[in-house]
Amino acid sequence: MAASLRSFCNTVLKQTTRQISSTCVTCAGNKWRLEHGLARSGSEYGPLTDRPDWSHADGRPAPPLKGQIRRQNQREEFAKRAVYLNAEMDEGMNQWQKRKNKERQKEEHLRSLMLKPKGNLLLKNKK
Repeated sequence: MAASLRSFCNTVLKQTTRQISSTCVTCAGNKWRLEHGLARSGSEYGPLTDRPDWSHADGRPAPPLKGQIRRQNQREEFAKRAVYLNAEMDEGMNQWQKRKNKERQKEEHLRSLMLKPKGNLLLKNKK
C-alpha cells in the first residue's frame, strides 16, 4: 500500500512541476505595452508624470519638477527636429520635381530636333 501511494505521489508531483522564471521584475509588461503602442513603463509619460504632484492651497500651481522640465525640453527638441526634417524632405521633393521637369523638357527638345516625316509618310501618319 505504501509503495503504491509513493508511486502515486511521484506521478502527481511530476505532472505538477512549476516553471521558474528568471526574468527581471522591472520589465514586467514591457513587451505588452510596446505591442499596444504604449510607453515601455507606466511612468514614462501620462498624467501621473506630466501633471504636478501638488498645488498651493490658494490655487497657484506648483513649480515644475526637474523631470517635468527635462521631458518638456525633450519634446520641444523632438518637435523642432520633426519640423526640420519635414522641411528638408519638402525641399528634396521640390528638387526632384525640378530635375524630372528638366529631363522631360530635354527629351521634348531632342524630339523636336529629330527629322520629321515628309510626303506620303506624313499623310499616312495623319490618318
